[in-house]
Amino acid sequence: MPAGFLDHPRPLAFAHRGGAGHFPENSWKAFEHAVKLGYDYLETDTHATADGTVVAFHDKTLDRVTDSSGRIAALTTAQVSAARIGGGEPIPLLADLLTAWPHVRFNIDVKDHPVIGPLITVLRATNSWDRVCLTSFSARRLSATRRLLPRPVCMATTPAGIGAIRAGLPADVLRRRFATLSVRCAQIPRALATPSFIQHAHAAGLQVHAWTVNDPADMVRLLDLGVDGIMTDRTEDLRDVLVARGQWHAGIAG
Repeated sequence: MPAGFLDHPRPLAFAHRGGAGHFPENSWKAFEHAVKLGYDYLETDTHATADGTVVAFHDKTLDRVTDSSGRIAALTTAQVSAARIGGGEPIPLLADLLTAWPHVRFNIDVKDHPVIGPLITVLRATNSWDRVCLTSFSARRLSATRRLLPRPVCMATTPAGIGAIRAGLPADVLRRRFATLSVRCAQIPRALATPSFIQHAHAAGLQVHAWTVNDPADMVRLLDLGVDGIMTDRTEDLRDVLVARGQWHAGIAG
């Protein structure tokens, strides 16, 4: 069972899409700002270009947030590199992010099937196995990723796993199943983070990370309920909330 990713004082603070409340989502400036604040956990998304380069980007297409268009999986690295987020910021390569901040951990959403092989290649080249947690809304995508991985890495549960926790299935059964799959956390919309869910997830051996939490009052409420981590666009607000509670653990991942 991989231990490195979650081996950190809780609660964990995740910069969602790098901290999209302060700079364009998944831009280098967003990631850099979060790291300077002291964030040890960056959340991002991944796609692969037609020639196999892994980029940190949420959508399958460039259209919504860049000055270009087209499906990333059908474009070359050169074409994607020419796009600018918000008209000004280049799209980062995952390998560059992992290399730039070797002490930082990355929560990576596997957004499309074509990225699976190239993503594993990047993790191997950067020796980042213990610095990543892989997640996806697609159980098939996570299963395909797991089959190709040369060694276990931390994974978040699928929607089916979340459903099993909500249904209150026996904790010992869930614990064995999750351990077999290297699933170590449940990452859920904040509305699902009820006392009952948190209790059942903990009994099944999982941490609970809530997303996307941008209101400081919501942050406080969820922390009081016992969530183990919060993903936010408002990285400065979450830092301030955690500092006020004596729960800010900055820059200690390694």
